[in-house]
Amino acid sequence: MHEELENFERNHVWDLVEPPPNCRPIGTKWVFKNKQGENGMVVRNKARLEGIDYEETFAPVARLEAIRILFAFAASKGFKLQQMDVKSAFLNGFIEEEVYVRQPPGFESAKFPDRVYKLRNALYGMKQAPRAWYARLKSFLLNRQDLVFVESWRCTLIVQIYVDDIIFGGSSHALVSSFAEQMSREFEMSLMGEL
Repeated sequence: MHEELENFERNHVWDLVEPPPNCRPIGTKWVFKNKQGENGMVVRNKARLEGIDYEETFAPVARLEAIRILFAFAASKGFKLQQMDVKSAFLNGFIEEEVYVRQPPGFESAKFPDRVYKLRNALYGMKQAPRAWYARLKSFLLNRQDLVFVESWRCTLIVQIYVDDIIFGGSSHALVSSFAEQMSREFEMSLMGEL
């Protein structure tokens, strides 16, 4: 739980504020999950704070057919593919709405117990979270023309998104490495390796 809240601080997810008049903060809850390794053994216990909200829902999901096409194309062109997992992906999504949440259960401020958090970024569990994350990722990708248009169009970079997992590859090792470095700098990411 402490690690999750540290991610909130690092990503500037919220500000502790006096509740404005007629404020109806949404609730939060802790969700616990065991992360398993390739051999099925538990490698990490995860705690995630989720907001409870019910607005618009959206998540970028690649279809299985599209993933197969990517693999076939990469194999035919000799591309090396890599997969990255975005840690705390939804905390990277900026929200436009004014949203207030109650303080997390068990982590209420002793000094300001009646205050609420005003969100800057989305939380897991909010229906806006996947859309906000995708909007930020899309903006990042579209603003990286230095990556996409390298060497007068002789290099190709392909990026496929599945919620918070990204598969990418290209015709140039330097291009792929540059993309991985920029993604890691922009977002908290873990490189899963080559496919």
